[in-house]
Amino acid sequence: MDFSKVSQAVQYKAVSWFLESGFIANCSSMWHPKTGDTAIHLACRFGRADLLAEFSCAGLDLQISNFEGKKPLHEAAQFDQSECVKFLLTKGCEVDCIKRGDWTPLMLACTRPQLDVVKLLVYHGANPAFVNKDGWNSFHIATREGHVYIMQYLLSVNPTLWDTFSHNGRTPLHTAALHGRLEAVQFLLNNCSYPPDATDSCGSTPLMDALRAGFVDVAHLLIQHHKADVTKRDNLGMQPIHHAAQAGQTAAVMFLITQYTIPVNAVTHTTLITPLQVAAKEGHNDVLKSLLLHGADISLTDHKGRTALHIASGAQHASSVALLLANGAQDCSDLSGHWAKDLAYREGVKQAFLNHGA
Repeated sequence: MDFSKVSQAVQYKAVSWFLESGFIANCSSMWHPKTGDTAIHLACRFGRADLLAEFSCAGLDLQISNFEGKKPLHEAAQFDQSECVKFLLTKGCEVDCIKRGDWTPLMLACTRPQLDVVKLLVYHGANPAFVNKDGWNSFHIATREGHVYIMQYLLSVNPTLWDTFSHNGRTPLHTAALHGRLEAVQFLLNNCSYPPDATDSCGSTPLMDALRAGFVDVAHLLIQHHKADVTKRDNLGMQPIHHAAQAGQTAAVMFLITQYTIPVNAVTHTTLITPLQVAAKEGHNDVLKSLLLHGADISLTDHKGRTALHIASGAQHASSVALLLANGAQDCSDLSGHWAKDLAYREGVKQAFLNHGA
């Protein structure tokens, strides 16, 4: 049988149809050719607890895995099907079964906004502190989604869950900031004891993450309420303004310059890279315009003697090259003897130099 028909049957057919058609007897030999999903997985996805009961009576395996290792309980938890979750757990299904990536049903439930399934799983013994292959536990995942009421409940079960780090050193506060979860950030600041500038393995702080993603409201909260350092440097010597410029977040760059008087020509420690040069490398013209408007020095060079023009040309950003030339950039030789126009190999970039007579 075409598996699309199996899906339609699970969604729309009454239990009586399954019993009369003999469909249930053939279920164990039917699965989706790409995902490995079975009718049991589909029943959990669509909330058909009545079908699950019939599958169970027929002796079908309620813990069968698809090709990703997802079991029916994963599906039921991920799609907020509390009746299916309850049925599977009463039938003795493993509550902390894991799929690919070491995700448990509780972790998947925390990606959704419904607290009932989370409570049900915890009541039946799910471990909120279990970590997946990336080092995230359920609290970390709920924080990413901004589900404050789930975060609050999980902390009531285990007050230490907030004090967790992913394998690359990221805290739930990093994650909430990166995803712009303002209420979650506020909750974490009020209820957890994160240091103001906790760093991950790259030296990035939650403030850097918020600005990189363009969430100025979160950044403002971290600075004002959490005393985050607007001049903190990561492992490469980059400050929050560099991160904002690198990501093309013009509003975040202007927020730092205008509200916190961050120097527009701030440089990294050893490489002497400016926000203008970072933006030039990525071809973020709006950031380039704003930085130049606020006094960025177009002639500054990095530790290799490269100007923003060198960097834009080397990255083959024709429009950025044209913009810099139009704003007074002068070609020159870097410490290796290369001129900016020497780095152009795409026709559009070469033409930008020719149009300016360079």
